[in-house]
Amino acid sequence: MQITCRAGAGRYNDINGRRHMTLLPIRSAATALVQSLQAQGVDLVFAVAGESYLAVLNALYEVRDQVRLVTCRHEANAANMAEACGKLTGRPGVCFVTRGPGATHASIALHTAQQDATPLVLFVGQVARADLGRNAFQEIDFTIMFGGIAKWVAQITDPEMLPSVVAEAFQRAVSDRPGPVVISLPEDMLDEPCTAPIAAQVTVIPRAVDLAVISSIARALAKAKHPLVWVGGSGWTPEGVDALHAFISRWNLPVANGFRRKDLYPNSAPHYIGEFGFAAGTAVTAALKDADLVLVIGAALGDVETGGYMRLDPTIVHDRVIHVATCAEDLNRVFKVRIGTYASPLSTCKALVNLEAPVDMPWNGWTEHLRTLYLADLAPVPVTGDVNPSEVFLELRRQLPKDAIVANGAGNYAAWLHRFFQHDVFPTQLAPQSGAMGYGVPAAIAAALLYPRRKVVAVSGDGCFMMAANELITAVSNGADVVFLILNNGSFGTIRMHQEMRYPGRTHATNLVNPDFVMLAAATGIPAVRVTTTVGFSCALSTALAANGPRLIELVTSVEDIAPNKRLSELSGTKANG
Repeated sequence: MQITCRAGAGRYNDINGRRHMTLLPIRSAATALVQSLQAQGVDLVFAVAGESYLAVLNALYEVRDQVRLVTCRHEANAANMAEACGKLTGRPGVCFVTRGPGATHASIALHTAQQDATPLVLFVGQVARADLGRNAFQEIDFTIMFGGIAKWVAQITDPEMLPSVVAEAFQRAVSDRPGPVVISLPEDMLDEPCTAPIAAQVTVIPRAVDLAVISSIARALAKAKHPLVWVGGSGWTPEGVDALHAFISRWNLPVANGFRRKDLYPNSAPHYIGEFGFAAGTAVTAALKDADLVLVIGAALGDVETGGYMRLDPTIVHDRVIHVATCAEDLNRVFKVRIGTYASPLSTCKALVNLEAPVDMPWNGWTEHLRTLYLADLAPVPVTGDVNPSEVFLELRRQLPKDAIVANGAGNYAAWLHRFFQHDVFPTQLAPQSGAMGYGVPAAIAAALLYPRRKVVAVSGDGCFMMAANELITAVSNGADVVFLILNNGSFGTIRMHQEMRYPGRTHATNLVNPDFVMLAAATGIPAVRVTTTVGFSCALSTALAANGPRLIELVTSVEDIAPNKRLSELSGTKANG
């Protein structure tokens, strides 16, 4: 009898000199997908279960001891967790959601990954191939839906293409300017056989910097009296950060970081002068105003970092800015610069390290002056309420180890955090440049699962926290060692501030009625405490850090203390910025 065997479905063995075929189970496309993830080094996946990709869940069950699947309570949070993993590791975070509502919920993290240049691969279950284009139950054309957000959107209709498409997704997510990729998985395709070989793990070759540009930087520095180095963006590695530190230290240059990239340079180092962001400090504002040379590495010169494109004067940018971007798209997008190129931060900083520092550095006094201005901004500021956020975050820095990871979402509370908390190790900051509320809680949970031996803190406002409060149970069920800090002022603080500036005395839709956060935490099994005075925070924090598993601290703050050195009542009648 002749047996015909599909390739990959059987194995021939020699038994007593005769060939015998042993039939093997045919590998499904879903299994090939999971094997492809493993080939890419994926061992942590976030998801909200959906019937459209049950075959993948079944395949993940087979490798449950090798790939950890974290079940979340909302797709936005699941995708934010994957995005946080991408930020911390530089490798794509992975998330699975179902079609329609699931994909729509997850879109917020895609937007964050796009704005923050974070590698992320989102797999979305889809309707059966025969139903495509017929407005089937929960059907969405993801190419149209995500085409303006994701770097690439692909739909796999041929199971034999699955391994190569997955490899391409990971390659695109990490190449040039990193970002999100979406893969649509028709549910019937996942059950069909896939005999194609699994692709090897993708590698990223850092884009080399033009050495002629490095020479130009050296010549420009030799002529400078008031230089400034501005670092930001994504695609950084520990090696690149170390090279940056060595270059800055050798040349004694003042360095500032872009929006929510404070961990790119040790904040306690004598060269660090602050962050370009919504609440840019005295030092960075003065530095940008008076610098005769601005060397930008990685940062995109976006509107937040440039104060609505106003901190850089377009009439003089061309004469004093050298921009080494991470991709061609970020060059001359808004500002026409003196010298512009694109390269990886790693190759750029490794080349800068090789530059011989001059014996005479006329900017030494300039660097010292800017550092003095920065240190002055670290002094606690007075508040009207019984809890002073400036002292809270200074205490947080004192008690946390240097490698602790701090995550936050969006809101005016973050201005207190970013001004008074210092980062000295990379990577330790998780914060969305996209300004997405609800990010801090899921990001911190992901960080705790990724690095279980490190301390992790999630900082949230009351409005921001409630957008992800359902994931407290995810932290409990997965043993995530996170301290959740909630600054509760009973308001959407950022919107309330702008509301008072533009429409004084007409508070509407910004006051919040909150649950009892201590009882809410207790309902999930999390120990919690409410702190109503500044002095009470130190003991509450030390107790929380000494424990294992998730803990929660609620800080009752005053909405009057809307931002550092700003009182809500003093803003009435003030014209809004932007």
